[in-house]
Amino acid sequence: MTTKFEVELLPDAVEFLENLDNKAREKIYYNIKKAQFVNDNELFKKLNELIWEFRTLYNGKAYRLFSFWDNVDGKETLVVATHGILKKTQKTPSKEIKRAEEIRKQYLINKTKNK
Repeated sequence: MTTKFEVELLPDAVEFLENLDNKAREKIYYNIKKAQFVNDNELFKKLNELIWEFRTLYNGKAYRLFSFWDNVDGKETLVVATHGILKKTQKTPSKEIKRAEEIRKQYLINKTKNK
């Protein structure tokens, strides 16, 4: 079985994961891996036109890793995780979505410069 996409973690996403306890971190990595093989809105959900989130519910806590698609060779084959939060309310904070959009914009600018 082949993966539907690869995942790249940007520094803020790595830092978020490193600050979690081992069990929570392992569960998030497991769910990211699973999302690469199956279409499941409980694991990987579109928030708006540009931003998606990896979703993990563990020990009664909702973890979210914000992300976006990067087209490689004209195909959506890379998902870039921008940063993560421990979600405290039902609604996803709009400031976190905006932060992910800003990180995406900067990522694409840097990618274009480095070509």
